[in-house]
Amino acid sequence: MGTPKAPRSAGDGSAQTLIDALSSPIRREIVWMVWDAELAAGDIAAAFDVTAGTISSHLAVLRDAGLVIQRRDGNFRRYRADRTAMEAVLPLLGSSDEKWTIADDIPERTLANAAIQPWVNVMVEVPLSQDAAFEAFVDPETFSAFLGVPVSIDDGRFSTELEWGTKVRGAYEVVVPPELIALRWDFEDQAVPVPGRQLEGYLRFRPTAYGCRVEVHQAAEDRTQAEFLSVAWALVFGRLAEYAASGSALRRSPRRKRSGSS
Repeated sequence: MGTPKAPRSAGDGSAQTLIDALSSPIRREIVWMVWDAELAAGDIAAAFDVTAGTISSHLAVLRDAGLVIQRRDGNFRRYRADRTAMEAVLPLLGSSDEKWTIADDIPERTLANAAIQPWVNVMVEVPLSQDAAFEAFVDPETFSAFLGVPVSIDDGRFSTELEWGTKVRGAYEVVVPPELIALRWDFEDQAVPVPGRQLEGYLRFRPTAYGCRVEVHQAAEDRTQAEFLSVAWALVFGRLAEYAASGSALRRSPRRKRSGSS
């Protein structure tokens, strides 16, 4: 049997510390998941479209705030909610479908935060039709071919590992063929100074006289992250451009529409 790691008592942290720990939708969801059941870190991570490293960071914040208790069970770490600590926070939280939301998390606050966020805008023009360019990002075979590494896409969730070890995973939240893909994604790379987070991006595909212009628009947390994301997207678009210029995409036979695709 493993022994629980001694948590901080609720009195060790201010109410603001607890509120800050619950300011993330992912962390609120984690607390909900472990409210009635003790779960291993891997089981928690499997429920989200973010990397294991990002989930570990969220669990550390909750543990340091005293909101979850960690127990070692052999090589596994298991987590459960500390209900005593939550008693200090519940009066400050609203309720929505029996889950907790920050009471002052209003649209005006979200808009104010978005107004000061740096945005990443990267684009490339490729000699492909709008349909073919769009297909390159939703068909795993084509995505793998132009990116140069295996890409898995299953039920709207995608994942890959680049040749230098960076792991990427995420989900397509909105797919509007052949014009728009809204996605949430995350990355994990020990050598990158920017920590992985659940990132939001919008891929747009616009027909041009030359072929198709592919654009990405993505909010970043700060300028450092914006610079990294600009380089990352430039790499992806650069490989797409090389693939399109080689004629490989044009030689591929048209794919039948998949039933049930959105």
